[in-house]
Amino acid sequence: MKAILKGFLRKAVISGGLEASQILNRLGAMRQARGRGVIFTLHHVRPYLSLPLNANGHLEITPEFLDTAIRRLKAEGYQFAALDDVPRLLAATSDGPPFAVFTLDDGYRDNAEHALPVFERHNVPFTVFVTKGFSERSHTIWWETAEALLNATDRFTIETDEGPKTRNIRSIPAKRAVCDLTCDGICGPQEPLAIARLDAAARSVGIAPEAIVAELVMTADELKTLARHPLASLGAHTISHRAMDFLDDADALNELAGSADYVEALTGRRPTSFAYPYGDERSASKRIAALAAKAGFTLAVTTRAAILDDGALAEPLLLPRVSLNGYYQKPRYVAALASGIPFRLTG
Repeated sequence: MKAILKGFLRKAVISGGLEASQILNRLGAMRQARGRGVIFTLHHVRPYLSLPLNANGHLEITPEFLDTAIRRLKAEGYQFAALDDVPRLLAATSDGPPFAVFTLDDGYRDNAEHALPVFERHNVPFTVFVTKGFSERSHTIWWETAEALLNATDRFTIETDEGPKTRNIRSIPAKRAVCDLTCDGICGPQEPLAIARLDAAARSVGIAPEAIVAELVMTADELKTLARHPLASLGAHTISHRAMDFLDDADALNELAGSADYVEALTGRRPTSFAYPYGDERSASKRIAALAAKAGFTLAVTTRAAILDDGALAEPLLLPRVSLNGYYQKPRYVAALASGIPFRLTG
């Protein structure tokens, strides 16, 4: 119950902050907070799925909300740009309209099925960051596996460092608590082992982690087709979606270069843009940014929430992005986020 209450309070605080920010934005206050532009992070774009435990709800928006968000940004005076155009736009004079960039992580099939038609309707360019291991089906997507497992059963056993542990999850609060426990234990030095244990637990109740990847993620041929679209571009997102700051330099560089090789094989063009897995301190560190430069990337994006200002080019390999979070699918929240006011208020 504590976890449920904490989550509810967090959403209430965020919603309140977005409401306040939009009021200030409509009043014309803090115009300087808007900066030069904003890069948005998306994952799934698909019709709403009703699940007992929607553990990954923050990672998906509906096509209708994407359409509304673009329309709202147009009304706010934003121009739409490709990710590769960001350095040029930031280097130009600052008296032009603000710009908005759309990026989508992991290469989900719904990006082509549901997001692309919306982007086409508005002539908005976008970048999909490709995880090689997901596309090739050599790696599983642990957060999707966890959600499927928790919704499929009321009881499962998982291996831990202390031995097998049986989780009884008959209620939604219990499922949420175990979900949080599982997720907290994944991203660390033993990430591959933790994922293997989760996958084994899922298989024990009839969930096939590999089948989840095959259902959700675009194949190489599908990515090639998408890359030929004039509005689409592909960026790199590692091989295995590991928390990279736990890797040594050699392994991290292999993840960087290997994912760039994969995108180049798909498109015939070596990508210059990269998105850090998880996008926070687990991957987006100055050490990994230096390795990204060594791998040939000239631009890389995090999930640190901020707008782009005149100083953003000082660290082009650690650019911030703003999440279009599935829990906050209201048009006024898009305008509030793009205004930069929430980030100025929270420091």
